[in-house]
Formats: sequence, structure tokens, C-alpha cells
Amino acid sequence: MDKIMVIDDSPVQAEFLSSILKDDYEVSVFHTTQEGLEAAKAGGYSLILLDVVMPGMDGFTLLKELKGTELTKHIPVILLTSLSDVQYEERGLLLGAVDYVTKPFSPVIIKARVNTHIQLYQYQMQFKEQAMVDGMTGIANRRRYEGESQIKWQEAVRFGLPFSICMMDIDKFKVYNDTFGHPAGDQVIASVAKTASSHFRRATDLFARYGGEEFVAVFVGNDGRSAFEFLREIRQAVEDLHIPHDPQVGQWVTVSIGGVTVIPELGSDYGFYLKIADTMLYDAKKDGRNRVVWADERLTQMWERPSSH
Repeated sequence: MDKIMVIDDSPVQAEFLSSILKDDYEVSVFHTTQEGLEAAKAGGYSLILLDVVMPGMDGFTLLKELKGTELTKHIPVILLTSLSDVQYEERGLLLGAVDYVTKPFSPVIIKARVNTHIQLYQYQMQFKEQAMVDGMTGIANRRRYEGESQIKWQEAVRFGLPFSICMMDIDKFKVYNDTFGHPAGDQVIASVAKTASSHFRRATDLFARYGGEEFVAVFVGNDGRSAFEFLREIRQAVEDLHIPHDPQVGQWVTVSIGGVTVIPELGSDYGFYLKIADTMLYDAKKDGRNRVVWADERLTQMWERPSSH
């Protein structure tokens, strides 16, 4: 059931809207714009019904705030008001509202408008999700990674949480393609993606295909040592697939992994730490491949040197 938010300082009007919609949607009511803004940032809403005339921050100001915030800019907003001046309607639509309904409300009209915009929202989210998925592997693609990684980075800054960036590369992949052919190579990429992604189960984890045979992951909450051990498990899980490789390279398909854990502060540069993660990956491959090289919060390197196979 889709979640709808009603923001109206009038308890009578808010309850009336809720009674119209509650049989078809999960309706949450807020009587101040600040409460509504905080709830919207928490996520999960498919539509907001927003009264324009509110004490303190008015509906237009809140609408501008919603559309200027990464976490809420995608939520459709229908403005509700007794103001019939065309200028108000124009202002609301220019600020990003999807519709404008004047009081008094007709239950039939409210239901029809809400249903239309919920369906449009679902279609847009489905299209967006498809555009953010790598077709070969079914995991997040680079476009989604580049958008979400910045959001997660800012959240880590805000809450002072350790943030890990991981780069992963399939070892000697060109040799594999030359030996077994590109269709087999595509299957290897898909198998490695499936195995690695199965370990990233938390809502704050993001694992994506970076390009070709390379993957990237970001995750929040692990210190450097636990992140290192976590990636060692993933490296071993890929090796344990026992996908045959060219005997001159090694018995099985393997991956090299590099990364860094940092507690970011305001002004910290995500790109700087991404380069460190990439350098750790380079060190892992230079050191013999099929291993993890990780930099902890003090940028001290941790090395895994598994026995040769």
C-alpha cells in the first residue's frame, strides 16, 4: 500500500482528506511544515498533499525545500489551497508541484488526482530503477553508484560514521576472454557479481558494476579491520566458485580487492579516498593478485597474502 503524507495545519481538513484516502493508501498526517519535512526525508512516501497557507514556513517555502533536497526531490507534491488566484497556481507549478487543488475538496476529484499521480510516480520509479541496474549482472550500475555514493557519504559525515570504499577487479580477465570467449567471460562477470553482492545485505550497502570486469562498493559502519575481514570473505567466496581459468594463470577465477575506511568530516573529499581505494587495488594486483589490500582510518595498510593455488 502506497504511503501518502498530508501536511495541513487544520485538523478538520487533514482528517477529511485522510478519511477520503485511508481505504486505498497509508495516510500520515502532519500539522506543521517542519514535521512534514523531517518525515519526508525519512523516506517511503509516494505523494505529498501540502496546504499552501501554513503558519511559519508556508507551503511554497516547504515545496522549494523538498525539491531542493536530494532525498525528497522525487516525491510528487499536490498543493491544496483556497487561494484561487492564477498567480499562486503558477508559482506552485514552477516550484515543482505536480498539481493544484482548490478548497473545498470534492472526494471524487481528490481520489482521481491522487490515483493519477501515484500511478505516474510508480511508473517513473520503475523506469528509474531499470535505468540504474546493470543489464548483464542485475546489480547497480555506475550511474546509480555515482548518485548514491555521494548521498551515503554525506550521511556518514553528518553522523560521524566510518565509511568504506572498495574496488574489486577480476584477475587476468583478458586472458580468460581470449581462452574461453566473450560469452563465457560475460557469465564470469555475472557469477562474480552475484556472489559478491550476496554479501552486501544491509540497506546502507551499495555494490555496483564500475565498468568491464571491475566493481565498486561503499558501506557504512565497519571499522577498518572488520571491513578488511569482510572483503577477505568475499574474495574467498569468489575463489570457492571454482570457475576454471587458464592453467598458466591459475586454477580458478579470482578477484583482487583494494579499499579504504575513513571517518569523513565536513569538507572531506570523497574523490581523494576513491583514489586511495584504487591505489590499494593496484597494490593487490601488483603483489600477486587474489588478495585484499586495505587502508584503515590512519591510512595504515593491511595485506592479505593467501596461499597460491
